[in-house]
Amino acid sequence: MRHSRIDTRTACLLLLSVLAVFYTLYFASAIILPMILALVVNLLLSTPLRFLHMRLRLPKPLAALCLILCVFGMVGAVGTAISVPATGWLERAPDALNTLRDRLAFLRGPFQLLTSASERIHNFMTIANGHGEPSASTATTASGQVIVVASPTATGGLDRFSSSILLGTQAFMGQFFTMILMLFFLLAQGDSLLRRFVEIMPTFADKRRAVQIAYQIERNVSQYLATITIINSLVGLVNMVQCWLLGMPNPLLWGVVAFLLNYIPIIGPMMGIIIYFLVGLFVYPSVWQALLPPAIYLCIHLTEGETITPMVLARRFTLNPVLVMASLMFWDWLWGIFGAFLSVPLLAVFKIICDHVDILTPIGHIVGGPARTATPKPRLPESTLPPEGQDD
Repeated sequence: MRHSRIDTRTACLLLLSVLAVFYTLYFASAIILPMILALVVNLLLSTPLRFLHMRLRLPKPLAALCLILCVFGMVGAVGTAISVPATGWLERAPDALNTLRDRLAFLRGPFQLLTSASERIHNFMTIANGHGEPSASTATTASGQVIVVASPTATGGLDRFSSSILLGTQAFMGQFFTMILMLFFLLAQGDSLLRRFVEIMPTFADKRRAVQIAYQIERNVSQYLATITIINSLVGLVNMVQCWLLGMPNPLLWGVVAFLLNYIPIIGPMMGIIIYFLVGLFVYPSVWQALLPPAIYLCIHLTEGETITPMVLARRFTLNPVLVMASLMFWDWLWGIFGAFLSVPLLAVFKIICDHVDILTPIGHIVGGPARTATPKPRLPESTLPPEGQDD
C-alpha cells in the first residue's frame, strides 16, 4: 500500500467536508432518504428487470412498472392481512399492560428501589442547583384554600398528539411517493445515466474503474439483499410455525415481525425476543410458559446467524463486525429505523468504492471482514525430493 503524507490544512478541510456531508444528510433526510431507499431497492430488482427485458423482450418502462406493482402489491397484501390483528393488539394494549403488571409483580420490589433511588438523586440535584422546574403552580386564597394552576404543557396534549400523527403520516406518504417515482426512473433509465457518467470520464482507465465499481456494487449488494431476504423469509416462516404450534394467536403477524426485525443486525433479534416474551406473558398463564416462544426464537436466530448466514455469505460478502455495529448505530441515529435497514448495504458500497480508489485502499482493507486462513499445502521432506534435472 502506498502511503502519502497529508498536511494539517488538507486534513482540516477533509474533516470539515465530511461534517458538512453528514450535516446535509441529517437535515435533508426528507428528500435524500427516499432516493437512497430507491437506489437500494433498484439494486435488488436489477436482476429480475434484466430477465424481463432480455428474456421476455418487455420494454424497460413496462418491465419496471410490472416489478413495482408485483413487489408492492405483495407488500400491500401482507400488510392488509396483518393490519387487522395488529389493530386488535393495539386496542387491547391497556388490558395487556394490566396483565403484564400482574405477571411481573415479583419485579415490583427492585423497580421500586430503582425508582426511589432515582427520585432521591433528582431531588438532590434540584437542591444542589437551587431551583426546580415545576410542572404546575400553586396559589393561596384569602380563606387558606390552595389552588393548583396547571402548566400550559399539560393542556392540549391530545390535540398535539393527533396533529403530530397526521403530520407524520403525510410526511411518510410524501416520502413513499418520492421513492416509488425515483425507483421507476432508476429501473427504466438507470443504465443510460450510468453510460453518460462513464462517457465523461477523462481516461480509459477511469472509465474502466467506474464500470467495475458500478458492476461490483450491483452484483454484491443485490446478491446480499436477495440472500438476506430469502434467509429472513425462512426465519419468519419458522417463527410463524412455532407460534402456531405453541398456540399463540395471529402467528402470521409474529412471523412478519420476525422477518422484518431480522434485517437489523443484533438489535432487531433482541427486540424480537422481548416482543415474543411480552406476548407470551399476555397469552400464557405462567411466566415459565411465556419464556418458551422467545427461547425458541433465540435458538432459531443463533442457528441462522452463526451457521447459515456466515456459510452462505462468507465467500462473497465479508465486513468487519465492529464496523457493522458502528454503522448500525450511526445510521440509526441519523435516519432512524430506515437508517438501520440501510446500514449494512451502505457500508458494503463504501468498501467497494474504497477497494477501487488507490488512496482509499487502506480504509477498504480495514472495513473488510477477518481474513480466512488458508490451509497450507503439505510439503515433502527435502530428502524425498528428486535431484535437479531428474524426473520423478
